[in-house]
Amino acid sequence: MNTDVSPELRTQQLGAGVVRRATRLADGRDLIYYDDPDTTLGPDRAVDARALDARADTATMRQDVLTGDWITVAANRQNRVMMPGADADPLAPQTPTNPSEVPSRYDVAVFENRSPAFGPALAEALGTAPAAKDAPRGLDDLAALGLGRTRTSVGRCEVVCFSPEHSGSFGTQSVTRARTVIEAWADRTAALSQLPGVEQIFPFENRGEAIGVTLPHPHGQIYAYPYVTPRTTRLLDSIDRTAPDLFQRILEFEQTSERVVFRGEHWTAFVPFAARWPLEVHLMPHRHIADFAETTDAERDELAPLYLRLLRGVDALYETPTPYIAAWHQAPVHVGRDSVRLHLQLTSPRRAADKLKFLAGSEAAMWAWTAEIPPEQSAVRLRDAIATVGEVIA
Repeated sequence: MNTDVSPELRTQQLGAGVVRRATRLADGRDLIYYDDPDTTLGPDRAVDARALDARADTATMRQDVLTGDWITVAANRQNRVMMPGADADPLAPQTPTNPSEVPSRYDVAVFENRSPAFGPALAEALGTAPAAKDAPRGLDDLAALGLGRTRTSVGRCEVVCFSPEHSGSFGTQSVTRARTVIEAWADRTAALSQLPGVEQIFPFENRGEAIGVTLPHPHGQIYAYPYVTPRTTRLLDSIDRTAPDLFQRILEFEQTSERVVFRGEHWTAFVPFAARWPLEVHLMPHRHIADFAETTDAERDELAPLYLRLLRGVDALYETPTPYIAAWHQAPVHVGRDSVRLHLQLTSPRRAADKLKFLAGSEAAMWAWTAEIPPEQSAVRLRDAIATVGEVIA
């Protein structure tokens, strides 16, 4: 491991005592360290001294004229690392025998994905990111329908390492570490929202091989899309057809139901009335918040132990860890800011200890869902499992 101190380290104090230290990897990708408030790390970080190939060209998007959806074609993702051992973990700190993506020991680290679906090109040149030759020209351009339409897949894909350890997940972290990650989500949401051509920011965690995880290292990702995603587009349509305060109405409706899993001062967790998946739970703030960047310190402080409690409760359902997708939905960058509310949608295909729900003909082809487990029954099971976990204080 190279122990030279990076001359490019840029330091900033964030909330909750978290310190942000920004630098770049050998090929110019951004790398940001987020130090815990009680970190044992020093202020310096090692230089990334690897000899890396030039970054791959930015992928291309093709429009499906039948639906209006944009499909990214990213051939560079075909050769991603698949479930490496601890000695070849690309998210662990670098060692003399493991030239990983992170040069130094860290608490939390965020860096640009080497095999992104979006970026590195942007709608306009910025820093080390080049300008795309055929970037989307706004939301109206993306909404227009036509055969053979393509655009450059501008944006950004980032990896968020929750821990330097080889195995685990968000739910295995301490409250302090969870709070650091939440601070990182807020910081990255604010920064990525300023990138030219970016329309929506999506932090998420894939957990478990059944979901398709290729790395066992505890980590999540952040996508900065060049469009408003199809799910959010349908959500905006529902808001237009009902009321601008639809999320508040949903929250009040669920808070009076038997589907509430738990309720805090600032957040409520519930199994939604029309849950699709065998395990599905939403976590929603009590006031309107467009994205993580708009959360207060008090909301972030409460979220850390509550979110850990939820994830540990999910793992208490069975004797083995449950695969899931933890999707943090945020309002788009330029539309729907006053109506789309930040919320977690945690879903799992696990319908029994030894059974998974697979999306076959009706669901995969026609988007017509059938739920096998009543949401009210799912909420009872989750409440009972969370009760075995108790309060999360460490």
